[in-house]
Amino acid sequence: MSRVEFTPKGVCSRHISFDLEDGKLYNVKFEGGCDGNLKAIGKLVEGQDAEKVAAILEGNICGFKNTSCGDQFAKAIKEALP
Repeated sequence: MSRVEFTPKGVCSRHISFDLEDGKLYNVKFEGGCDGNLKAIGKLVEGQDAEKVAAILEGNICGFKNTSCGDQFAKAIKEALP
């Protein structure tokens, strides 16, 4: 299992971390941002296929921004995958 640490850009969350094992996501944590929503994302993706999660969240925007915490999470996943 590898631990991934990612610093998002252009969003309210300051840090994203998660474990990646056999292409599955575990222990997803966001620091900062919309606490309840980001905790919910972590619960929803626990044990899910990382590529599938990235495909679902990629391109999601937040308000007037051209990205979101979910979109940044997708970027982190894609960078971490082989």
